Amino acid sequence: MGKLNDLERAGQAVWLDFLDRDFLVGGGFRKLVEEDGVTGVTSNPSIFEKAIGHGSDYDEGLAAFDRDHPDASAIHRYEAMAIEDLQMAADILRPAYDRLGGKDGYASLEVSPYLADDTNGTIAQAADLWRRVDRPNLMIKIPGTRAGAPAIAASIAAGININVTLLFGIEAYRMVADAHATGLEERLRQGLPIDKVAGIASFFVSRIDSAIDKEIDRRAEAGDAEADALKALRGKVAIANAKLSYQWYLDFIASDRWRALAAKGAMPQRLLWASTGTKDPAYPDTVYIDSLIGADTVSTMPPATMEAFRDHGTVDETLTRDIDEARRILEEVERLGLDLDEVTDRLVIEGVAAFAKSFDTLLAAIAQKHPATA
Repeated sequence: MGKLNDLERAGQAVWLDFLDRDFLVGGGFRKLVEEDGVTGVTSNPSIFEKAIGHGSDYDEGLAAFDRDHPDASAIHRYEAMAIEDLQMAADILRPAYDRLGGKDGYASLEVSPYLADDTNGTIAQAADLWRRVDRPNLMIKIPGTRAGAPAIAASIAAGININVTLLFGIEAYRMVADAHATGLEERLRQGLPIDKVAGIASFFVSRIDSAIDKEIDRRAEAGDAEADALKALRGKVAIANAKLSYQWYLDFIASDRWRALAAKGAMPQRLLWASTGTKDPAYPDTVYIDSLIGADTVSTMPPATMEAFRDHGTVDETLTRDIDEARRILEEVERLGLDLDEVTDRLVIEGVAAFAKSFDTLLAAIAQKHPATA
């Protein structure tokens, strides 16, 4: 039993932010689940672009699919491979899902990034992927855009587990939390059970610091009169933002609206910390894990960050600590004109664009892979 297992005992689930065929069939993922207590896995277009587009692990599967579906598009070929991976991952996680009564043990598959601004298209694809993967411990990832919010509500109402991705700002989080609750309320209105419908709200952490720090450095180098105050905020904004988001979560689950849903068996839409790998070498490589440990949350880690935490991470309940300091930091951000709202709005747009670019590259690579000869 190690530090990753200790996180589970502290109330925080550990998910892996990585997935590929070799890791699944070679037993690597199963080992993490059985030995380190990993209870979930996330995938996204960037992860699949690296896994499918840059290696040969999927060539045999693609060739077999091509023989049966010679006219399939690159998108359909990708979906076939991704679905197989998610089915394998979900099956490995199924014992955790059963043991925890559906509160954890999920594998996440993202809708196409091309649909980020298409509510109806997102609803349709979420339903299609849910049906085709056919695992109760699947989560469909939908971006937390304005178009995504009604798709989240509709999908939850349809009984589909949803992982809301690409969240950066508290206002966007409030929007998708409302969408999640609205979906559950609609299920109740239809006389349907809500106790097995799960949700996650994924905050991308380190990207906020990367963006804010870049602006801080630019202004400091330009001789800004507030250079010292600006530099004092480096590497602190993302964690402060996450801590205050969790405070809002605690207030929300204590509200009359949520209590009414909980009385009918609703599970909370847990906060998940994504983008936990440290981008700036000046910061400790486990800072976004160590600083955000709290009950009923998830930390999803890329392999390198998971290994670092296993080696030298610190397990302590830090998420509810220094809340007044977190408020002071965000007040300083506002006073200094760093415009966190503009940054978080821009990061959503950039995140969707980055996933779309990865998806473009992935589909091009798949299109270049020729079917095997008979």
